[in-house]
Amino acid sequence: LTCCFPQLNRKAAPGVDAVNWTAFESNLQENVSHLATALKEKRYKAKLVRRRNIPKPGGKQRPLGIPVIGDKLVQTAAAQILSAIFEQDYLPCSHGYRRGKGPQRAALELSQRLHRGRFRWVVDADIKGFFDHIDHEWLMKMLEQRINDRAFLGLIRKWLKAGILEEDGRVVYPVTGTPQGGVVSAVLANIYLHYALDLWFEKVVKPRCNGDVMLMRFADDFVCCFQYREDERRFS
Repeated sequence: LTCCFPQLNRKAAPGVDAVNWTAFESNLQENVSHLATALKEKRYKAKLVRRRNIPKPGGKQRPLGIPVIGDKLVQTAAAQILSAIFEQDYLPCSHGYRRGKGPQRAALELSQRLHRGRFRWVVDADIKGFFDHIDHEWLMKMLEQRINDRAFLGLIRKWLKAGILEEDGRVVYPVTGTPQGGVVSAVLANIYLHYALDLWFEKVVKPRCNGDVMLMRFADDFVCCFQYREDERRFS
């Protein structure tokens, strides 16, 4: 936990406890010790996530979740554990939230494959509202494929179910979606799509196609390439 602390954004707004990075850092060892003890004794509870609505062009707003520093710290450690476990399972098509990968790497690889001339039909897609609509029970089943530590899985469930403190003072409890503003959210989303999209494309879509096909994905944005029109039509 101590090693994870420098990875947190020191300029981030504080959560519901009003403790920012600097205040937490001023008493770091004691704060980390309290967190570690709570985790060991199974007394750890996820705090409410403070929600702020950020104005967007056109009058719309983007909701932003702000967890407390302690929850961010534990989530950072959990994200590292999850990444280490699932990195060996991810398929080459997955470029999101992985070391040595990224959108630039995905775009370069996609460009190189397309320029070879084999793929003539392309489907460019993204999953609308993906992060807000992830099914909690399916996500937990996916995690259980590789993790049997009930305490660790319990942490994930606590973050998924953590209440959200709205700007008007109401507290709402999510039934779907990744943890609001959570450090671990991106990793959980990538694991979900590994099973729901990547493996499905590899094991179901590919065998049914007559020509070469390819999937390239960064988070919930993905591109599917097909050699033949009829394969693209069946997929679309």
